Amino acid sequence: MMEERKGRVSYVIGPEGSPLTLADLPPPSTRRWVIRRKAEVVAAVRGGLLSLDEACRRYTLTVEEFLAWQHAIDRFGLAGLRATRVQQYRN
Repeated sequence: MMEERKGRVSYVIGPEGSPLTLADLPPPSTRRWVIRRKAEVVAAVRGGLLSLDEACRRYTLTVEEFLAWQHAIDRFGLAGLRATRVQQYRN
C-alpha cells in the first residue's frame, strides 16, 4: 500500500521488493548508472514518487534515455538494463 501526501505517494515498492522513498533514490550527482539505480528511478516514476520531468531534471536524463530504460525493463527485465550486454537486447 502506498501512502499519499499532497497528491503524492510517500513510497513505492522498489525493484528488489522493498519500500523506496525519495531519500532512498540515487543522489542527483550520480554518474555511474548500474542496473539497480536505473531500476529504482523507473520504479519511482511509475509509482508516482517522481514525475518523468522531475526525474529527468534531477538526474540530467533525456526523456528518450529514461524511456529506453523503461522499455528495456518491460521487454527484458532488469537484465535489459545491462550496458555490457546491450547488443543482445537491441532490436
